[in-house]
Amino acid sequence: MKGNANAIRHALAAYLCVLSLHGLAAHAADAFELSSPGLSDGGTLSSIHAGSQNRCGGSNISPALQWRNAPVGTRSLAITLFDPDGANGLGVVHWVMYGIPASITSLAAGAEPPAGARVGLNVSGQAAYRGPCPPVGEIAHHYVVQIYALDLEPDALPAGLTRDALHAAIKSHVLANTSVVLRFGR
Repeated sequence: MKGNANAIRHALAAYLCVLSLHGLAAHAADAFELSSPGLSDGGTLSSIHAGSQNRCGGSNISPALQWRNAPVGTRSLAITLFDPDGANGLGVVHWVMYGIPASITSLAAGAEPPAGARVGLNVSGQAAYRGPCPPVGEIAHHYVVQIYALDLEPDALPAGLTRDALHAAIKSHVLANTSVVLRFGR
């Protein structure tokens, strides 16, 4: 048994070496990535990120985000934050931002949009971040933060787009996209 386990380990090590030689491991390191500093994928948002409406007790402060490895040819970025669990499964749009210059690689918590960027309409019809506010007692909702690398100039899209209008406008301009899922409940 012990000899068999060693043979498996050696075979696995040889296989990983071959993958490395073929550049597959290096390719994975270059993937377009999004993260929220201090939170892992599936991590729980702090109450400061929650909404200030309906006694949610938050401050409507957007989470900090950072991204890397946008593909060559990226001219702008777009970000959406969507709760697929909200509105009885119909979903709730919390944040839409687009026209972010490709030179930007992060947003601080509560940051104003970078120069030239536009904020689209949330579920309330406001051009602002709207923090999570799921019903009391429900299982924590999932908040999908998605970033899109676009071949569009930052000023290519008009102000005031909804999430659906943004998706329609960028459909043929997405070079890559990635997401992170955060959670919040009360």
